[in-house]
Amino acid sequence: MPSILLPALCLVTDRRRLAVGRRLEEVVERAVEGGATMVQLREKDLSAAEMLALACRLREVTRGRALLFINDRVDVALACEADGVQLGEQGLPVDAARRASGGGLLVGRSVHSVEGAVAAEAEGADMVVVGTIFESESHPGASAAGVGLLKRVSDRVRVPALAIGGVTSTNVSSVIAAGASGAAVIGDIVANDDPERAARALVDRMNKIWSASAPRTVSPLT
Repeated sequence: MPSILLPALCLVTDRRRLAVGRRLEEVVERAVEGGATMVQLREKDLSAAEMLALACRLREVTRGRALLFINDRVDVALACEADGVQLGEQGLPVDAARRASGGGLLVGRSVHSVEGAVAAEAEGADMVVVGTIFESESHPGASAAGVGLLKRVSDRVRVPALAIGGVTSTNVSSVIAAGASGAAVIGDIVANDDPERAARALVDRMNKIWSASAPRTVSPLT
């Protein structure tokens, strides 16, 4: 099973926010070239067949270059030979996803509180995605938790905690400084005219703070 390279930059897909004329596969490829180490396919309006077809195309783009996670769908993740599945806070129990995949998938859990993160780790999640940290177009009206939530989560759990929600190159340094192990980003990459440059800016800023922080465990991508 592959491991997670830290600090992690995860591109979360949203084809509704693509720049005019862009295809999702192209944006993903460019982002990976810019240093994205993970891609989460999250297109909730697609049928299972449509999701699988897109997942297979993204698998070819990311294979050997970045981890591919599928949102919620263990069956699609297995069928496209993805690396992991990302579960919603009210989604499948982690152990159920683990059993369904035969132990062959990394399992992430999206959480919105310290208690949720602690519970996810106790259930055996390989990582948690914590949000909403800043105001986000993807979740309009959602209350922004701020970086304080990341600090509290990182003080309580040992698994990687990625920040999500309004993360951009201008604020990503603050989430790493607060204890996050990376960031899950949507609009700052997907809607950007230059996804590769956008990803590279995020990675550069994360790495600068990460290298200046206290030593943390880094799991190499294998």
